[in-house]
Amino acid sequence: MCGIVGLFLKKDDLRPRLGDMLTDMLITMTDRGPDSAGIAIYGDAEAGRTKITVQSEDPARAFADLDAAVSEALGQPVTLTVVDTHAVLIVPDDRVAEATALLEDRGLRVMGSGASMEIYKEVGLPRDVAARFGLRQMGGSHGIGHTRMATESAVTTMGAHPFSTAPDQCLVHNGSLSNHNQMRRRLAKKGVFTRSENDTEVGAAYISSRIAEGASLGEALDGTIRDLDGFFTFVMGTRTGFGVVRDPIACKPAVMAETDDYVAFASEYRAFADLPGIEAARVWEPEPATVYFWER
Repeated sequence: MCGIVGLFLKKDDLRPRLGDMLTDMLITMTDRGPDSAGIAIYGDAEAGRTKITVQSEDPARAFADLDAAVSEALGQPVTLTVVDTHAVLIVPDDRVAEATALLEDRGLRVMGSGASMEIYKEVGLPRDVAARFGLRQMGGSHGIGHTRMATESAVTTMGAHPFSTAPDQCLVHNGSLSNHNQMRRRLAKKGVFTRSENDTEVGAAYISSRIAEGASLGEALDGTIRDLDGFFTFVMGTRTGFGVVRDPIACKPAVMAETDDYVAFASEYRAFADLPGIEAARVWEPEPATVYFWER
């Protein structure tokens, strides 16, 4: 099962409503995956600064004075915003690796990092997860979300989607990869490692590694058709783009809608019901083994 939603805004006047629209879409997909939910939001970026999203099961303890501790260790000021079990730390671009190591040494789970990307995910119903993080109040240019029915790994925060394996890049997935362990080994030889048991993280790492090697988003997504076995629908987010690809059989449900204002993706059409202007949208089912992507 599992449910995927995605929304890429073409016009800035809808940016304040991004989180609200994505939340409605995500909640509509609840019965496709009620055990956990997550969302990636691409919001405003600050030149020279990177956002690092972290999670803790004990946020009151973990986030107390975290900004002061990291600022002292780096010798530069950082800012911290706590959102329930997650927190977003904003650090200088040239100190990201150092800051990430410090955060992991303190037992924090790094959800992702990037100039504009923030990731929020937890165990629970999509409605409850969205409320905990205040997703309706979040704005941005685009975002992707996922409701999970666990089949490949345990119901945990780290098993929830989206998965991020490179700055400003993340992936959500519906389906199952049959060669993910083989692909883990291939990626490890390149120095690319995954942290969870989830096959989706392998897909994210594969796409990110292709982009790091110089492939475009479209080329990286096209590579999944050749190199990843199984059945899958991938929706990928980058700082400037949004892409979709289905396997050659395309047995997992998928539908897209496009207007002059946005491009939307969902596992089922009903997730589009409340989108503005949906009655005039061009609606279609993405073709098997075909890459669709939009970039700014």
